[in-house]
Amino acid sequence: MSTYRAAFRCFAGCPGEYELTTPIYRCPTCNGLLEVHHDIEALRDRSAAAWMKLFDERYKRTQWPYGSGVWGKREWVAPEIEDNFIVSTDEGGSNLFWAERLGKEIGMTELWMKLCGNAHSGSFKDLGMTVLVSVVRKAIAQGKVKAKALACASTGDTSAALACYGAAAGLPVVVLLPHKLVSNAQLVQPLAHGAKVIALETDFDGCMAVIQELAQRGLIYLANSMNPLRIEGQKTVGMEIVQQFDWEIPDWIVLPSGNLGNASALYAGFRMMKELGIIARYPRLCVAQAANANPMYRAYVEGRDVVEPIVAKKSHASAIQIGNPVSAPRAMVALKAMNGVVEQATEEELSDACARADRTGLYTCPHTGVALACLFKLREKGIVLPTDRVVVLSTANGLKFTEFKLAYHERTLEGVPCVRANAPVVLPPEVERVARVIDAL
Repeated sequence: MSTYRAAFRCFAGCPGEYELTTPIYRCPTCNGLLEVHHDIEALRDRSAAAWMKLFDERYKRTQWPYGSGVWGKREWVAPEIEDNFIVSTDEGGSNLFWAERLGKEIGMTELWMKLCGNAHSGSFKDLGMTVLVSVVRKAIAQGKVKAKALACASTGDTSAALACYGAAAGLPVVVLLPHKLVSNAQLVQPLAHGAKVIALETDFDGCMAVIQELAQRGLIYLANSMNPLRIEGQKTVGMEIVQQFDWEIPDWIVLPSGNLGNASALYAGFRMMKELGIIARYPRLCVAQAANANPMYRAYVEGRDVVEPIVAKKSHASAIQIGNPVSAPRAMVALKAMNGVVEQATEEELSDACARADRTGLYTCPHTGVALACLFKLREKGIVLPTDRVVVLSTANGLKFTEFKLAYHERTLEGVPCVRANAPVVLPPEVERVARVIDAL
């Protein structure tokens, strides 16, 4: 048994501590968000150099469970989860891709893409789901969780990850999706994994309201990022970026954000590294939002500390089409601590950013397009400097969004001129006709 400990505590500081296996999602005193608290003093029994050495020795090994980039840092994540409860698909270890050509186009020497979509279920959500499902598996064995199913509201990626990990663990899964607002690829993933898929005639925020009520009744175990177990897995992406840079810190992290759990997760990872002496400073943070779903951007430009809910408009970046982000209080703390900024991208800007990046060898999801479009703006404004080392978090695999990409190149994407479209040329099977097209290149 590990000598390290982690427990739920109120994010706002109310007294009380709850084991990670306790099915609790909000503070019983103030009804606010929870966070996972680690015994930092106990973790100081190893030096920063010793932790780095241990993490490097484990990184992507075949010894269970260290193929996982999350469980290779288990003492910093969920230290009391034994090997036999861990549910893993070898998550983490995704490519930190030097986007040299795209960087040169915008006058940068160090533009990097953290390709989190190169994961088993195709998104960064795997990082958090391995922790949540593993903890639930232990909680079920202890008799602490008696819900009918693990469940989430989702715009696609969360449902895919939960269904995948639930299937691997042999646990029932229910997902609530907004009807006709997710791609076919995202819809088919939970169906294929055997989850009970319920399509509600509302948006993500409506699905989230229903799932929270079901959790309150004890009918389901809540698997959205409101549950801080998800944050614990997702925070390792920041740790892994630093590790992949040989424990050096980038200057900026740019990430697309809707429910804002990823912003708070990123900060949690960097904060822990700083507290334990691995890094001496934080990178700056850019929270990138779609202009059609931009509650944090509005708060930022208006100088407000509180993110007010809005009704999100339709966006091609469907996974971040969220008007009432549950993790907003956590994300606002992250933004301030990391000297962050919030930027937004229109539908045209995010779509063109995807097409531009794809022409340089990437294959980006529309949410990554939001992050890239926001980065382009920060470069134009001189906020990001040519010599800055910048990492853009690419949250999902572009293959999940074939309809979006095909519509762009066929110039049928709603509300977008598609100036970088590359439509196929249809010709009869005549060599000379084909040759003329090639000669015109």
